Amino acid sequence: MEKQASYIKRIEIDNLWQQFNIVWELRPDVNILSGINGVGKTTILNHSVRYLQELSGEVKNDRKNGVRVLFDDPEATYIPYDVILSYDKPLMWADITSRIPGSHVKSELDWQLYLLQRKYLDYQVNIGNQMIELLNSAEPENREKAAELSVPKRKFQDMVDSLFSYTAKTIDRKRNDIAFFQHGDLLFPDKLSSGEKQMLLILLTVLVRNNEHCVLFMDEPEASLHIEWQQRLIAMIRELNPNAQIILTTHSPALIMEGWLDTVTEVSDIATLIQQ
Repeated sequence: MEKQASYIKRIEIDNLWQQFNIVWELRPDVNILSGINGVGKTTILNHSVRYLQELSGEVKNDRKNGVRVLFDDPEATYIPYDVILSYDKPLMWADITSRIPGSHVKSELDWQLYLLQRKYLDYQVNIGNQMIELLNSAEPENREKAAELSVPKRKFQDMVDSLFSYTAKTIDRKRNDIAFFQHGDLLFPDKLSSGEKQMLLILLTVLVRNNEHCVLFMDEPEASLHIEWQQRLIAMIRELNPNAQIILTTHSPALIMEGWLDTVTEVSDIATLIQQ
């Protein structure tokens, strides 16, 4: 029977660039791989999930293509994960997006947000069903439990409204999909700036995991983000889902200014030169 892990304990990569073996011991909460450009941060992150075919799925507890992932529980076989792509490149799949009714998907971030809209709807249906079940129960304390189920969604909406307040954008809370009001006009995510799309993508990805244990891989998520947003990013992710294990690369000091300095690992600390 398949058993889910709580977090990834260690990542091993053999023969990176035919020069190094990588052994990265991980914390259950936040893990930051730091270093200058070209030192191998992105390569290590990509190798960690390269044998996975989708942008969301499950990390398996085995070795493949020189990569091994070890979990906190030796008997666990998988853990759900997500990968956040930060760079807003033009989307090349015109044949796919042309078949999306009413869509304005033009970039990588637009596409990721389009896919997340479906997950957001599923998340709300799931929460609604749980609330109905609790409210139909005879137990008095279940009413309080039902009310608590709506807290993460409101917290997410409050976070986004606070972040986007400088441009007077607020989430339309009467809709089941993600849309915004700005000076009375209705805006959809494709009209946001790259930084706004990126922050929305990260927070929405965390929300729809519904507080489950999972892993969030991010490669330089500070790209396009205002420095204040960079400083708040990790804390907001942790507030939305304290069970999410964060694994990210960065060369921005702002990400670690809010108490995350002890979570930083330098590439040189986890790389061992292979003797020729």
